[in-house]
Amino acid sequence: METKELIKKVRKIEIRTKAVSQQVFSGQYHSAFKGRGMTFSEVRQYSYGDDIRNIDWNVTARFNQPYVKIFEEERELTLMLLIDTGSSSLFGTQQMNKKDLITEIAAVLSFSAITNNDKVGVIFFNKNIEKFIPPKKGRSHILQIIRELLNHSVQTSQSDIALALEYLVKVIKKQCMAFLISDFMNPNFEKALLIAGKKHDISAIRIRDKGEYCLPKIGLLQINDLQTGKQKVVNTSGADFQKYYQNWWQNHDNQLDTIFKKTKTDAITLFTHKDYIPSLITLFKNRSK
Repeated sequence: METKELIKKVRKIEIRTKAVSQQVFSGQYHSAFKGRGMTFSEVRQYSYGDDIRNIDWNVTARFNQPYVKIFEEERELTLMLLIDTGSSSLFGTQQMNKKDLITEIAAVLSFSAITNNDKVGVIFFNKNIEKFIPPKKGRSHILQIIRELLNHSVQTSQSDIALALEYLVKVIKKQCMAFLISDFMNPNFEKALLIAGKKHDISAIRIRDKGEYCLPKIGLLQINDLQTGKQKVVNTSGADFQKYYQNWWQNHDNQLDTIFKKTKTDAITLFTHKDYIPSLITLFKNRSK
């Protein structure tokens, strides 16, 4: 992508997603992702209703009247984005394809994080770990992430989600919040998600395009599976194939739902033709309960 065009696209995404994160998600984000714990802030005189367990006995003895310790939440966190760059992300029948939506979601989450003074890092993956951007703070860092998202070229069709989760556990030593953003075409990651979820706070964002669920009836068609690379000729007008196709998607999504439920992973599905804001707000609200 040409430099001028890239800068223009980065700026456009920043304007839209930064406004969304500040106006809609800043409070939701803060309440959904708690800090690591409470740290001592100051002492003040005891007031009726204060928890007596917080009385600072040394200060109380010194001034001959009760004082209590005040604690505040330790807010600084690390947000990691695990972003699937497999070629199936290029699919789209609407105004944006799945990669466009992934980029926008990643930008919204990133700006929400830095608004709360958190660090943001990224793991780009397909069948390999394509790139690791270590967690940092600041607007310039987020703009770098957006540039990488826009400029990252698809190198392979397959995606190995388990590999990305294993890499997360390896490179991020302290507990972090992680968003796994993918279309989850390869469902062989349950064990890796279970292990990673014991160390990190992981949420899943499933990206979909409505065109995936409805194959046009246009007769014989040679299709190419972007995940496996295999080709075959099918009769798209046949009732049996249409039923098989719809059943495959139903079974696939049911399998993913089962994995998320078994691993206790918060998950939402976002579509390229729908407003993603309500679904993200729901995810944040559910987490803060």
